[in-house]
Amino acid sequence: MASLLWAGDAGAAESERLNSHVTATEPGRAKGRGLEQHSQREVCWGGFSNLIHPRKNLRGIKSTTIPNVDGSINNTEDDDEEDVVDLASNSLLNKLIRQSLVESSHRVEVLQKDPSSPLYSVKTFEELRLKEELLKGIYAMGFNRPSKIQEMALPMMLAHPPQNLIAQSQSGTGKTAAFVLAMLSRVNALELFPQCLCLAPTYELALQTGRVVERMGKFCVDVQVMYAVRGNQIPRGTDVTKQIVIGTPGTVLDWCFKRKLIDLTKIRVFVLDEADVMIDTQGFSDQSIRIQRALPSECQMLLFSATFEESVWQFAERIIPDPNVIKLRKEELTLNNIRQYYVLCENRKDKYQALCNIYGGITIGQAIIFCQTRRNAKWLTLKMMQDGHQVSLLSGELTVDQRASIIQRFRDGKEKVLITTNVCARGIDVKQVTIVVNFDLPVNQAEEPDYEIYLHRIGRTGRFGKKGLAFNMIEVEKLPLLMKIQDHFNSNINQLDPEDMDEIEKIEY
Repeated sequence: MASLLWAGDAGAAESERLNSHVTATEPGRAKGRGLEQHSQREVCWGGFSNLIHPRKNLRGIKSTTIPNVDGSINNTEDDDEEDVVDLASNSLLNKLIRQSLVESSHRVEVLQKDPSSPLYSVKTFEELRLKEELLKGIYAMGFNRPSKIQEMALPMMLAHPPQNLIAQSQSGTGKTAAFVLAMLSRVNALELFPQCLCLAPTYELALQTGRVVERMGKFCVDVQVMYAVRGNQIPRGTDVTKQIVIGTPGTVLDWCFKRKLIDLTKIRVFVLDEADVMIDTQGFSDQSIRIQRALPSECQMLLFSATFEESVWQFAERIIPDPNVIKLRKEELTLNNIRQYYVLCENRKDKYQALCNIYGGITIGQAIIFCQTRRNAKWLTLKMMQDGHQVSLLSGELTVDQRASIIQRFRDGKEKVLITTNVCARGIDVKQVTIVVNFDLPVNQAEEPDYEIYLHRIGRTGRFGKKGLAFNMIEVEKLPLLMKIQDHFNSNINQLDPEDMDEIEKIEY
C-alpha cells in the first residue's frame, strides 16, 4: 500500500521526491531517477518521519524547557501565563502515548435508528467475515480481539446496506482502527478514484490516521492513500487515482470545489473524526457541512467525538442523517479512594521545604506535581534537580512529540517525579502514580477554584482501583479557596504539619 504526502515549505521538495522516486510498479518495488531503489514502504515511512517531526509542523513552540548543560532552564516572557489546554494537541498526544488498547470502564449505550432491528456484537474479528488481507493487517497491528467499542461499532459500520453512525470514543479504545477498517472494507482497489474521505482537524492528526491506514492496509497492495493537507499543492486538473483521501476541512474543500480534484458524488464512506476538536476550530464545522451536503445519499457517514457536549451533539445531528448512536456513560471520577491533605505555607520556598519533608517521609512510587504557571514549574524542576531528584518537566511550550517522549520516560520509570502544568491534568494514566501534589491550587480567571481541573488533577492518582494521596500546598490567604473545594466535593481535606515527621510517616495509602 502506498501513500503520497507533501507539506509546507518542504512540500515542493517532498512532493518531487515522492513523485519522482515512486512510480507504479509491482508491490514492494519503486523506480528512481538515478538513485538506488527503495521499497514503497521505505519511501512512505520516510515521508512520515521527515514531516511529522519538524518544529514548524507542531504546535506552541517558542523554546523547549529541556535543562541546559549547566542545569539551568531558560525562561520566556510567557512563563507567568497559565498553560491553555489545546484540544487538538491533547488528542494527538493521547494518540502518540497509547501504545496499546485501553479497555474502557465506561458503559456503552447503543441507540439504533431502527429499534426493532437486531443488535449484533462480536467477540472476534473472524466473526466480521473480513477479506483475508484485512484480517492479516489487523493481526499484524497487534489486535487480538475487538475492544469494547469495536464489539458494538464494527457490525454496524460493516453492515450491508451501509449504516450511518455517531460514536463517542476516547483515544486508545480502537476507534481509529474501526473506521479505517470500514474504509478499507468498502474500497474497490480496481477503481482508481477517491472512494473514501476522512476529515481530521489538524495536519498532525491526519497523519496519525494515515499511519493506521498504512499499517492495517499493508497487505492491500492495490489500495492507496493521499493527503489533502496544507502545503500539498496539486495542480488543477490532476487525475487523483488514490482510493482513500485523508485531510483537513479547508484543504479538502479547496480540492473538491475549487480545484475539482475529488468528485464527492463518488465517495462511499465519509468519516469525520475528532468532532469536538473540529467545532472548537473556527470555520471547520461550516466547511465540513458544506462537504457533507455534496455527498450522495447512499454514502456511509461516520462521526466520532471524545466528548458529547450539547454543541457537539447538535453538530453531529446536523451532519449525520439517520444515525445509529454509540455513547459512553459519563466517567464518574471519585475521590473516595484518595486521601487529601493541605499544608499552609508562606511562599514557594516554604512549599518546597514542605514538599521535601513529605517526599522524605513517605514511600513514593511515582508522583505528579501540578503548578499553575510555567515559571513555577521551571523553578521547582530546577530546585529538585539541584537536590538530586530524578524529575522531568512537562509544559505547553513543548512540541507534542516532546511531551509524548517525556510521558513515556515517566511511564518507564526513568524519572520518579513529573512536574507539569494543566496540560497533564486529564487523560494521562500511569499506574505507578501514588501521589499528586498541587504546588498551586487550580483557579479560574475570576480567581475562584476550578473544580473540574482539581478533580482531574488529583484523579491522576487512585486509578485502577488503587488508593492514592493528594497534597495541596496553600498560601494562608488561599485557604478559603481550598475550603470551597472541600465543600464542593463533600470530602475531607486534612491539615498536615510539614515539620512533624512522625505524623508524615504515619500517613498510609
